[in-house]
Amino acid sequence: MTWKDHGELFVRYEKNPILTVEAWPYRAAHAVFNPAVTMVDGTTLLLVRVEDHRGFSHLTVARSKNGIDGWEIDSEPTLFQDSVNYPEEIYGIEDPRITYIDEMEKWAVAYTALSDSGPLISLTFTEDFHNFERVGAILPPESTDASIFPVRFNGRWAILHRQVSGMVGSKANIWISFSPDMKYWGEHEVLLYAREGGWWDANNIGTCPQPIRVPDGWLIMYHGIRQTTPKINYRVGLALLDLEDPRKVLKRSEGWVFGPREMYERSGDFSDAVIPCGWVLVDDELRIYYGSADTSISLASAKINDILEYIHGCSEVQCPKEYCRWFEGNRGKSIDPKRG
Repeated sequence: MTWKDHGELFVRYEKNPILTVEAWPYRAAHAVFNPAVTMVDGTTLLLVRVEDHRGFSHLTVARSKNGIDGWEIDSEPTLFQDSVNYPEEIYGIEDPRITYIDEMEKWAVAYTALSDSGPLISLTFTEDFHNFERVGAILPPESTDASIFPVRFNGRWAILHRQVSGMVGSKANIWISFSPDMKYWGEHEVLLYAREGGWWDANNIGTCPQPIRVPDGWLIMYHGIRQTTPKINYRVGLALLDLEDPRKVLKRSEGWVFGPREMYERSGDFSDAVIPCGWVLVDDELRIYYGSADTSISLASAKINDILEYIHGCSEVQCPKEYCRWFEGNRGKSIDPKRG
């Protein structure tokens, strides 16, 4: 069967970018990007990565009643690095993902801390985005792009994350891990392998926003990094995970569904990059908030029914050639981390 190219599925807000550093109420800001997002009492809340003039990042809240404009931004950093009590944050904190946990009546915020051993995943909880309960580091270097599921699976919490090896020629894949208490994580296995060759998501992939529960599974968005010349492109695709066992990938988009096109996405501190760290469902509209070229924040949206129709029409997960036979024979079993 001939593959059908659906093109981009998300429509950009016509007045993008919606937030730039010029809107920031304090001076220690060089760029604003990669926001997590959630809804709080009907208000859209962004937890924005703010990079200062040292090159270090912290997180600041911006709120909007309509999620588009009229943003109210905290007058000082909301969550700053605490390298005295948490030395793994010595070079800053960045790229959060927010998940509301009904069982705890709290938001879980997973973020990347930059340690002197490389990036790792840290976790904090909050009830109001003013006070935070830091757990500290939960996954070792080199780990990034973490997002937590809002429910337990067989009594265990689950987290998606990206693991990077320093070994030459190794890939960055999306992993899933489990925990009884949100502090100690184990049962690590590869969830989604990066493809190979000419694919848009060859060699290096990572999770974007938090998983969203849909009627027949968990919808996730992930980015792929392709380098065919000295230029690198960040694009995003979709996958659908099993509702009861998120280790099972039901569907995966063959093509990317959103990528850099406009000048504010193609030129900046990191050119040709769209990096959504958060999405929310407003009525029937799925909104993604994304970093544009590591410089500003933009908005795009799609009808949720259109997204579900698209992902249901995709093929089952496709593995890299050298893993296919082994992976299909061991689906659902623990995966040897050495193969990641």
